[in-house]
Amino acid sequence: MHASIRFSSLALLVWLAGWALPAMAHKSSDAYLSLREEAGAATLRVDVALRDLDAALDLDADGDGALRWGEVRQAWPAIEAYLAARVQIGGCDFAPTAGPALERRSDGVYAAVQWSAPCRLGANPAVRYRVLADVDATHRGLLRIEDAGAAATVRLLDPNAQVGAVADGTAEEPPASFLREGIHHIVTGYDHVLFLLCLLLPAVMRRTAGGWRPVARLSHALWPAAGIATAFTAAHSITLALAAMKWVSVPSSVIEPVIALTIVLAAVDNLRPIFGGRRMLVTFAFGLIHGFGFAGVLGELDLPAAQFAWALLQFNLGIELGQMVIVAMAIGGLFLVRESRRYAAWAIGGGSAASLGIGMLWLVERTAGVAPWAG
Repeated sequence: MHASIRFSSLALLVWLAGWALPAMAHKSSDAYLSLREEAGAATLRVDVALRDLDAALDLDADGDGALRWGEVRQAWPAIEAYLAARVQIGGCDFAPTAGPALERRSDGVYAAVQWSAPCRLGANPAVRYRVLADVDATHRGLLRIEDAGAAATVRLLDPNAQVGAVADGTAEEPPASFLREGIHHIVTGYDHVLFLLCLLLPAVMRRTAGGWRPVARLSHALWPAAGIATAFTAAHSITLALAAMKWVSVPSSVIEPVIALTIVLAAVDNLRPIFGGRRMLVTFAFGLIHGFGFAGVLGELDLPAAQFAWALLQFNLGIELGQMVIVAMAIGGLFLVRESRRYAAWAIGGGSAASLGIGMLWLVERTAGVAPWAG
């Protein structure tokens, strides 16, 4: 029995590291598309992060880990050809209308490709989107459509779930669901999930003068976990709204390393208490930081007020639904192995040490722009 539980705890640590480490090399990403029709002509702009295009096209010609303007300009024909083959609008044969251009956004520098075509979009144009489909399964496109003065609409484009042809000019994909996208963002937000899991590792135990002791009932673990999740939820909902509405702006270059630092501090607190009895307050403070990490997808869309409010509500609900599933699964699994004499050493100690190591690697990567695990 003890060997079985020990194996389960070891499997948890291996899962933490194996699940998080591959995510370091390439984070989930979003591209931004703008489609307009005016006076019988359509224009399309596609903005894709240079880091994503580099993963698909190897733009870094000299292999020094830094993309320079000369490398991007030289690779521009390949960038245009790549996107033209993977972004299609029904009934429109687009041609480039501008030369190489870059756009700085909150999370980095994007290539901005612009096309035009003498065509009409219709009420619900078909869109085929396959950008990064074979490179990054977490990638999404966010398409804003403006048709001859009508209110703007938004579609979320999944490269792996689009219609195969657009020749008839009509759309077949389901309407945009920001609820689903919120779930997608929390599930693929590896740093947010790792932070949450790190906070939950001690939830099935209680600290005593004689060391860690398992809780007697599942409810004794669920209530503290619910308190932690609620504090995290309330905090990141506040900054998600503020940042998405562009009332508060903090550069991604600042937020991303600080998010990694919150993981490090949460892991340290598991190993050697540094927050005392203020863990809930600290969780709330760290949740405020994580909220900025969720905001980019909505802040870049520039939606009308009513659409924005509805999208924000759905997106936030999606994040919470995904988070609740993660909490329920984690607490349920940890509760089953809590009585092992090795739980404190393997799950809390080992899991926190693994989280600490991963957080430090992320901190180095996001601060210095260097991936320590890369060859």
